[in-house]
Amino acid sequence: MDANIALPAALIGDPARAAILSALCDGRTEPASALAYAARISAQSASNHLVKLTEGGLLKVENQGRHRYYRLASPHVAMVIEALANLAPPIRSLATPLSREARSLRFGRSCYDHLAGRLGIAVTARLEAVGHLNLVDDDAKHYAVSEAGRHWLKALGIELAALTPSSRGLARRCLDWTERRHHLAGPLGRALLSRFLELGWLQRDCGSRAVSVTGAGAAGLLRTLELDVRELDDLAPVRDAS
Repeated sequence: MDANIALPAALIGDPARAAILSALCDGRTEPASALAYAARISAQSASNHLVKLTEGGLLKVENQGRHRYYRLASPHVAMVIEALANLAPPIRSLATPLSREARSLRFGRSCYDHLAGRLGIAVTARLEAVGHLNLVDDDAKHYAVSEAGRHWLKALGIELAALTPSSRGLARRCLDWTERRHHLAGPLGRALLSRFLELGWLQRDCGSRAVSVTGAGAAGLLRTLELDVRELDDLAPVRDAS
């Protein structure tokens, strides 16, 4: 029997529910009040939508005392949201984003558990250019890590042997919905974003999926990948490490 894709599609198709799911696409867990604010709806309306999303298997809820916190049921939900964003008509404002939030998201953001936006694309492009990542023969979706790439990752603090490949492999390409170009995803993409955050090279923006580059990160990316983040344009400034 074919999967009934109409059911999750109907849940995602509502603008308010789509906004709620998008707000959780960086893997965070949020209370209903924050999700109501993100979707610009009332608390009562948010509660109704959250029940439908939870019963439909797209969200999971965690109880902490009297409070309930919601998160995506699995990374597959985030992948669907990002894929739908790629199918949607281009947003005219993306050419010259006016708001600070739009500029920050386009410059760099977390795509559930990996780095996206212009920064994610630039890092991936440099990893390819220097030969650390190579596309698998006859496969435009998956990467193989070269020996030089293994040494680079180890120097950064990532042991490739410690990563567990998913059903889709260790490193894959993910199409960026704002730039229509590929960034690195999969367990390796997750490990790289996590390590950049641990090193203090990147900093999450409070209440947003956006990430910004610290002074230490700008220096580190320039030293290890010859990537000058200032050349990505002025969508988002480099933050002082303090």
